[in-house]
Amino acid sequence: MHNPMDLTGQVFVVTGAARGIGLAIAEQFAQLGALVCGWDRDLGSVAAAAAAGPDSIFALLQQVDVTQPDQPAEAVAALLEKFGQLDGIIANAGINGPTKPLWDYSPADWQQVMDVNLSGVFFSVQPVLRHLRQTGRGRIVIISSVGGKEGNPGAVPYGASKAGVIGFAKGLAREVLPSEITVNCIAPAMAETDLLTGMSADYIADKKSRIPMGRLCTPAEIASMTAFVASQACSFTTGQVFDVTGGRATW
Repeated sequence: MHNPMDLTGQVFVVTGAARGIGLAIAEQFAQLGALVCGWDRDLGSVAAAAAAGPDSIFALLQQVDVTQPDQPAEAVAALLEKFGQLDGIIANAGINGPTKPLWDYSPADWQQVMDVNLSGVFFSVQPVLRHLRQTGRGRIVIISSVGGKEGNPGAVPYGASKAGVIGFAKGLAREVLPSEITVNCIAPAMAETDLLTGMSADYIADKKSRIPMGRLCTPAEIASMTAFVASQACSFTTGQVFDVTGGRATW
């Protein structure tokens, strides 16, 4: 029986793939048969792991800074030369930014969050989109956040950037119709990743207290939802936001 979540032979870019949520997504996609092209500005330990042998989850690793417009475009050209196809992108690369009140934010702090979380999505998605428009099919999945829907005190710029990518996805989803290109967002609650190390215990406790299931989500849970949205199992839904929030989201 055909598995509608089978990704065998499909080529996907995953941004921010070296750790945390991006790495979990790459692992899930590889298990489903995809050829995963991992992008990160710091490839870190995954580069050594990829070089260790044929069992790497990555078919290709590319050092890409998504805030630099030319780098994603060059990476797409290189992977197309290698594989001859591209089936979609998971735009995951993101930063939280400092966790402090907005009145304490500097213009540089604000700009850094916007550069990575919002402009970085545009720079990453655009060269992929140009290829998908030629084939008329594909998947664009953007990792947003429940903070983009409901806001998080102490992380206003982060919430603004994540709301921005929801608007980006909804507009783009309609712009590419009619086609078999879908554009959707994943909106997790706070997840158990190394980003927590930059947050205060009080901030983490506050966000955890907002989740009715009483725990943070795991990168694997986000990866499973992402894989569903990127697969043929989710073929008739576009311009939408898929929550992974343990009951927090109210809309």
